[in-house]
Amino acid sequence: MLAAAMELFAERGYDATSAGQIAARAGVTEMTFFRHFPSKASLLVEDPYDPVIGAAIRRQSPDLDPITRTARGVREAWRELPPPAVDEVRVRLRIVAQTPTLRASMAGGTAATEAVIVDALTSDGVGRFEATIAAAAVMGALNTALLEWSLTADDDLGGAIDTALDILSDRRG
Repeated sequence: MLAAAMELFAERGYDATSAGQIAARAGVTEMTFFRHFPSKASLLVEDPYDPVIGAAIRRQSPDLDPITRTARGVREAWRELPPPAVDEVRVRLRIVAQTPTLRASMAGGTAATEAVIVDALTSDGVGRFEATIAAAAVMGALNTALLEWSLTADDDLGGAIDTALDILSDRRG
């Protein structure tokens, strides 16, 4: 279904493609599509990394400030995961970057990741207010880096992530 969706998005654009058209192209019913994906947007903005991110943040020293702890946890999680297919990620993120209606869907996924980060930080005594700000700062930097990277020809996805996290790490010096 994902391949069918990408073909249709390339041919017609995201907004002009319906879930029914994706299902038909994939040779399944629309009901089957919705059994696998809660929405058309979820094809592009699903994020299965939240548990890995939360666990990596919990492994960081509670003596670190919340932004540094979160940035280090995200960097560690990124290195634990198998490298994604860069071209596939770029195509998906480029569609998001170029489609204003998808930005709201991305915000929903970001909120879920931020909640995981807040939970990881508050589990070791960080105040909710401070944890929420740290989560928003790190996710804002990551989302900006990923969307900007998607509009380039650079194949170093990890470099874009590292740059965003490095900027956060260098914020005091």
